[in-house]
Amino acid sequence: MTPTDGEIEVRRAVGAVERKVPTPPPPPDEELESMSLLGHLEELRRRLFWVLGTLALAFAGCWTFADQIFQFLARPIYRYLPQGQKLVILGVTDAFMLYIKVALLASIFVSTPVILYHVWRFIAPGLYRKERSYALGFIFFGSVLFVSGGAFAYYVAFPFAVEFLLGVGSSFTAAITGPSYLSFMMTVILGLSLMFELPVVIFFLSQVGLVTPRFLLRHFRWAVLIIFIAAALITPTPDVFNMCLFALPTMGLYLLGIAVAAIFGRKPKVVESEEEAEGA
Repeated sequence: MTPTDGEIEVRRAVGAVERKVPTPPPPPDEELESMSLLGHLEELRRRLFWVLGTLALAFAGCWTFADQIFQFLARPIYRYLPQGQKLVILGVTDAFMLYIKVALLASIFVSTPVILYHVWRFIAPGLYRKERSYALGFIFFGSVLFVSGGAFAYYVAFPFAVEFLLGVGSSFTAAITGPSYLSFMMTVILGLSLMFELPVVIFFLSQVGLVTPRFLLRHFRWAVLIIFIAAALITPTPDVFNMCLFALPTMGLYLLGIAVAAIFGRKPKVVESEEEAEGA
């Protein structure tokens, strides 16, 4: 049907109006907060101040219960010592320094949520607004994993290590000093607690775009090698069983980190553009 002169005029008028109305520009990409080097250093100093202050307050509280905490930490060794035998000290100041280390170890676990909070606040300027919303999950799961690593070390890994080492020296009379025992235990507990933070580390690296699930899977064999090297450094015994006791849970956490990166990791812009093109 041929349009009438009136319809043609209406179409021309509508077209003229549409040309006059500017097309809204596409929303710009969200810009990250910029901060100078001095600004980063000042922010780091401020976060360290809060972390050290929190540790000091927690230390003051834990110092009151240092003896009870040490008795709890000493339970794994007492199960393998002769009845009635205790740990010994060789110097006048050994007990005092031991309780300082005990209170410091306990204060680290008590302050873990606050420490992770300030770690997140320090790295938050390098994240987008959506990624900053993961703060609560980062603090919660990071704290749970850190405490879980310490619990796994205390209840599973450390008793196996003590049993093996004392079994090797069964021909001798054990006279174990409290400071050496505590240093040994702190290495195992803190080492495994840090290794249990692997999913959180992978999550952060995926957020800043440094790793992707495909990259982590492609280099899985290298990750296994690094995990076993770290386990060998932390494991107090040379046997393969105890090394696997440290390494296998960490490998599971590595795979968990890959799953977290696949779900919450930042998508590459190339992939995003392809998905937008397919959607169009």
